[in-house]
Amino acid sequence: QVQLVESGGGLVQPGGSLRLSCAASGSSFSMYIMRWYRQAPGKQREWVASITSKIITNYADSVKGRFTISRDNAKNTVYLQMNSLKLEDTAVYYCYAQTPAAVEYWGQGTEVTVSS
Repeated sequence: QVQLVESGGGLVQPGGSLRLSCAASGSSFSMYIMRWYRQAPGKQREWVASITSKIITNYADSVKGRFTISRDNAKNTVYLQMNSLKLEDTAVYYCYAQTPAAVEYWGQGTEVTVSS
């Protein structure tokens, strides 16, 4: 069983920055594929960014160039640095982990509100 705990959400003005963190339990974190998803009010959950065990990263077009995903395997933590935030980035952000056995885990989410 892997537990994921997100933190770092909050209220920020357009153009501002936030860094989300997701702390994972377990001893095999370095082998997990980690992703961030988000769900805006009234919309379906959408993928935001991924990072593999080999530190290969991918981003949704909507956040490319503004968001950066990274991981610290020593701390069992994945991060999402969000810059140049827009109103449309408002959402609940979820951390996701996939183990080498393809078992999936989700965090409970952290809310990000971009508003002036």
